[in-house]
Amino acid sequence: MSIRIATDIGGTFTDLVYLKQGQVHAVKADTTPPHFHLGLLDAVDKAGIDLREVDFFAHGSTVVINTLTERKGVKTALLTTAGFRDVLEIARGNTPDIFNPRYSKPRPFVPRHLRCEVRERIDHRGEVVVPLSLEGLADTLDRLRVEGVGAVAICLLHAYRNPAHELALKTAVLAHWPEVAVVASHEVSRVWREYERCSTAVLSAYVMPSTSNYLDQLGKRLKQRGLPGAPFIMKSNGGIAPLAAVRADPISLVESGPVSGILGAQVYGALIGESQLIALDIGGTTAKCSLIDQGRVTITNDYVIERGPTSAGYPIMTPVVDIVEIGNGGGSIAWLDEAGSLRVGPESAGAMPGPVAYGRGGKAPTTTDANLATGRINPDGFAGGTIMPDLDAVRAAFDTIGQRLELDGMAVAHGVLQIANANMVNALKLVSVNRGHDPREFALMAFGGGGALHATALAAELGIPKVIVPPYAGVFSAWGMLMLDVRRDAIRTHVQPLAQDGMAALERAFEGLREEAETAFRQDGFAAGQLRFERYVDARYVGQEHAVKVALPEQGADAAEALERFHRIHEQAYAFRLDAPVEVVGLHLAGFGAVPKSPMAPLPAAVGPSAIAALAGERMVELLPGQPETTPVYARARLLPGMELHGPAIIEEATTTTVVGRGERVEIDRFGGLHIHLPQL
Repeated sequence: MSIRIATDIGGTFTDLVYLKQGQVHAVKADTTPPHFHLGLLDAVDKAGIDLREVDFFAHGSTVVINTLTERKGVKTALLTTAGFRDVLEIARGNTPDIFNPRYSKPRPFVPRHLRCEVRERIDHRGEVVVPLSLEGLADTLDRLRVEGVGAVAICLLHAYRNPAHELALKTAVLAHWPEVAVVASHEVSRVWREYERCSTAVLSAYVMPSTSNYLDQLGKRLKQRGLPGAPFIMKSNGGIAPLAAVRADPISLVESGPVSGILGAQVYGALIGESQLIALDIGGTTAKCSLIDQGRVTITNDYVIERGPTSAGYPIMTPVVDIVEIGNGGGSIAWLDEAGSLRVGPESAGAMPGPVAYGRGGKAPTTTDANLATGRINPDGFAGGTIMPDLDAVRAAFDTIGQRLELDGMAVAHGVLQIANANMVNALKLVSVNRGHDPREFALMAFGGGGALHATALAAELGIPKVIVPPYAGVFSAWGMLMLDVRRDAIRTHVQPLAQDGMAALERAFEGLREEAETAFRQDGFAAGQLRFERYVDARYVGQEHAVKVALPEQGADAAEALERFHRIHEQAYAFRLDAPVEVVGLHLAGFGAVPKSPMAPLPAAVGPSAIAALAGERMVELLPGQPETTPVYARARLLPGMELHGPAIIEEATTTTVVGRGERVEIDRFGGLHIHLPQL
């Protein structure tokens, strides 16, 4: 008997989805920082799985992004070309707070006294101008060791073009200091822009020891439990990779957990014929969203952490699914600012102490508490029926805030939901309206523990005509990993005109990347018949600074077609097109190694459209402030394809709850997905 497992460690819960005898099952366990693998093993125990019977194990985690945002990495040093030690300090002039004369750039992860220079120089063509000198390197490394440095980043000028000096320097560092973690910039990015490449190398080195330890512990514990092979790890680029491959490139896991749900939405959309989607994942700590256009998920190489209204953040040049993430989830805490205004998030109650309803000592009410107080969440089935919520404590928590606002507690609970929804609407606009897309032309696919609770209200605000709640919505990110292939991305700086007489050179450049990718896939055990590739170019008008990504066919790209696609994408993003020459500045080859998957089986169709067989009861729900009403409650497990129901209604399942508003109509697709049609004004 074979079992396929996927696990996703979030800020509050660890989700586990497994496929056994053709049936999908799901469990949740509390996340257990800093020993995250313990929560994962708790989930395995909760599911009653014998790991000796598992032939596929995929895993996603927030360990890298948490290490960065919580500043829990190791002390890191930087070795760089003489004259460039301050590139991290200089950074960019992309100040978001442009009217603040006291604005300070983000503090570098490496202080100046740990940034050391090496005499060498390679020019932009990759030619050696000044040979590498290792004079004084031993003394420098001895000083760094005394300083307590645990990792060294190497970023030399133009190493993306010619990494010879970086390779020689890394070899010398490890020869003198074998136990230190070392990351060379060309290993994590082969793209120009010195500051961004240096930042990426530094952040990768900063998280490498803790990430390697985490992955080693994970692999060791799973092996002790009997797992026959090493697990696959979810990468930020939307694919999975063998554990050994990601161990050497930890920064590629920066969004390991969140992106799998977005890719799951892409897969499920293809199954049901929905290619225009806005994917929304609301968990316990954050809300994440991304746009799927014509069935494609956007991959960006310009990812930034901690960017906000008053900070430019820290760039990371690694392929990442283009998502927007905000600190609003089920555990987001409601609080009053200095002006006495109600705020929600970004601080989260996490799993411990958790929302007030958990009864674990939490005093500040959360979004989950607000959904519970208004009747949206069933107290008898709270947390899968494992917790009996303390409703008196929930009401008291909202009353405490209400006294300061001169409002009753229920009004505060509604205010919390409205503010949380407003924050999420702004995030949805960032991936749609702000990028030239009309949200009314998309469906909203909502998942995560809280997605279906808020989705219809968010869709109504943006004029989105339909909400889709997929099967296994509460653990959808973990389910998505079961549907993914191994993925490798090769991104290189390559400058040439985008014109017909240059297409042969472009094809040759892509062929070189493809040969490298095929070699790497063979080392992972993939045959040629298991591989497929996607090709993109980063292109811009000559004279511009930044580029847009343009998809090319897998073979034989035509310049006229590529140019028209470029103009269309540029106009959509920036609202204009130019009659000007276009140049390619980068190549992007995405390679996929197919792994066995179990197709999702359609459910048996209902006899008729009536959903009365799925009616589980009714309860008082206050969907609108001050308007409680008796609302029918349906069991999702009994809803079959072809059934219909009308709101107001509540649809319950083990890992999430769907809220259907008045005037909204629900259809069930052939796989059990909920399609909620909103009234159009």
